[in-house]
Amino acid sequence: MTKGQVADAVKGNWVDHSAPEGWRPYLRLSRADRPIGTWLLLIPCWWGVTMAAAATGARWFDLWIVIGCTVGAFLMRGAGCTWNDITDRDFDGSVARTRSRPIPSGQVTVRQALWWMAAQIAVSALILFTLGPVAIAFGIAALVPVAVYPFAKRFTWWPQVFLGIAFNWGVWVAWAAHGAPVTGATLALFLSGIAWTLFYDTIYAHQDKEDDALIGVKSTARLFGASTPLWLMAFLILAAGLMAVAAVGSLRGLPLLLALAGCAAFAAHMLWQMRRLDIDRPDVCLTLFRSNRDAGLVAALFLAGAALV
Repeated sequence: MTKGQVADAVKGNWVDHSAPEGWRPYLRLSRADRPIGTWLLLIPCWWGVTMAAAATGARWFDLWIVIGCTVGAFLMRGAGCTWNDITDRDFDGSVARTRSRPIPSGQVTVRQALWWMAAQIAVSALILFTLGPVAIAFGIAALVPVAVYPFAKRFTWWPQVFLGIAFNWGVWVAWAAHGAPVTGATLALFLSGIAWTLFYDTIYAHQDKEDDALIGVKSTARLFGASTPLWLMAFLILAAGLMAVAAVGSLRGLPLLLALAGCAAFAAHMLWQMRRLDIDRPDVCLTLFRSNRDAGLVAALFLAGAALV
């Protein structure tokens, strides 16, 4: 293992092998060595801009929204993870999977982490300020669920709901940045993303359920236990169904058909995950969790097609 490498980092990742050595602890703090979180934050942004473009017509500025959201997702995911690791530093030191993270392992001090978080937020703000006043307002509002999420597992069995709100807020930002009116379809797409987050993060949380029980951290994985597959099926139906509601509420003709095909493909991927699920095997849970990048991208691809026809 490379010096300072985090236990659940992707094998052969660029941070541990190619990044300048002095930057590695900070990039690990942002979880650049575990890129799945960036994808899961970014994909709802792409859903928002593509469905809005399919509803009201694509324009060249949408390309900047896609690029800006891509860079912004990397930075804000990094800032959010930094904040999460600051607030969870004592918990992380007690869990086998997380005690190698930069703060509990001593690679970065809390003061250094705070400065790193502020720098990432500042650059993200420069991108946000190019997206128009409504999108800016939504972007600023996103700081509230981001700030609250790390504390949720201390007071509720449903911290994944707070994660879902934070990770899918990009639907509002990207939709508004396109200039389309924010409607019930926007809300349906946002709620679809929350249901999807409940699906994938419950799978993820099963990796830590034993350690979480010992230290008193709450999660839907611990709450559902052996009933997890039934709950996951409910979240699957909600995620795909609400996405279909958003499509029906905003699209017509061929764009609608393409969007509904994307909903079906999205649901099919989640069904594929459920057939392979074993909640008592952390390696399987991690693999399935990471596969949700592909589930979300399938839906985004069909929505992009709907925007371009």
